[in-house]
Amino acid sequence: MSHSALTPVFVGLRVGLHVLIAGLLVLVLVRLPALPPPAAVAGLVLVLLFAAVYSSSAFVRRVPSARRRTAATAWVTALALIWVGLVVLVPEAAYLSFPLFFLFLHLLPRWLGPLAVVVTTAIAILALGLHQGFSVAAVIGPLIGAGVAILLGLGYRALAQEAAEREALLAELLSTRDRLAETEREQGALAERARLAREIHDTVAQGLSSIQLLLHAAERADPDRPGIEHVRLARETAADSLAETRAFIRELTPPALDAGLGEALRRLGEAQSTPGGLRVEVETPPSLDLPMDLQTALLRIAQGAIANVRQHARASRASLTVRSDKEETVLVVADDGVGFDPAAVAAGPGGGDSFGLRAIAERVAQLDGTLDVDSAPGRGTRLTVTVPTRSTGGEA
Repeated sequence: MSHSALTPVFVGLRVGLHVLIAGLLVLVLVRLPALPPPAAVAGLVLVLLFAAVYSSSAFVRRVPSARRRTAATAWVTALALIWVGLVVLVPEAAYLSFPLFFLFLHLLPRWLGPLAVVVTTAIAILALGLHQGFSVAAVIGPLIGAGVAILLGLGYRALAQEAAEREALLAELLSTRDRLAETEREQGALAERARLAREIHDTVAQGLSSIQLLLHAAERADPDRPGIEHVRLARETAADSLAETRAFIRELTPPALDAGLGEALRRLGEAQSTPGGLRVEVETPPSLDLPMDLQTALLRIAQGAIANVRQHARASRASLTVRSDKEETVLVVADDGVGFDPAAVAAGPGGGDSFGLRAIAERVAQLDGTLDVDSAPGRGTRLTVTVPTRSTGGEA
């Protein structure tokens, strides 16, 4: 078992079981000299064989998981058969049934474990009765031991199941944390790339463009003046540098936005439309002069909204509409699907169906915008995102 907060508990139980079996075997050894020599020798052989088989449990744990249950069943069956031989010779060997109860309940299949406990209890009662005579104590003792073992075994099993569930939950949380960290790193990198592209466009590219225009004007003003070749060379150099700068900006820009947000949304609509299924219509202005981070965020919001439509809405038609002016930009995603109750989703435990909507709301909040969800069961959904046009927040 992998490490967890409950690992010391299981280690303590395992060590306690080892100590108990070792102590009971010593008790059986102490009783052997009182037996006739042939029985004493046979008893010594069985004690040593029991100890050897029990010690081989380390090898059983190394068996591949696909065959481990079979190996464990064979191992505990061998211990039980050796114990039967011991209890026939030495009555004190009946006490070994108590640790055997735990092994049965832990290693054998769910229905076979309690059955083995019942059979072992009957054998212990019979052996004690044959050695010491049948009495109430000889019957009650093994029965109480079996009952306590079953209760403790069930508790151990429940504890082990809880530990396994905690381990699975912890592994899932760690995996989710790693994925979230990776996503945040990617988003941070994309946001920084968009910021650099915007800054280079607004500074270096604009400066080179202005230099090129000024040099071109100077060249046309007096094409025969001395040194005009240097002016022409400077203009050509500025033009080449401007072309390289614009290529660099394109490399920094998210690939989907190479041709702008409008074209990216149209490609998204075409990609998500299916013949005979969902049809996505896109309506955007001819040109959208928006900051790159805002374009990226709106594209991600549209992608998440259309993904929700495909997965949950069972719609035949959806639309993506963008309106923009100097003050605000509005993105509307509507569908004719089954709809839902926004209040119930907001008050719910946050299952998988509402994760996409929560992610959209968080991204809109980062843009200092507002999100309005108009929906009801049976009448589709209309999602309206309103953000400041010159927002510099958001994530890529």
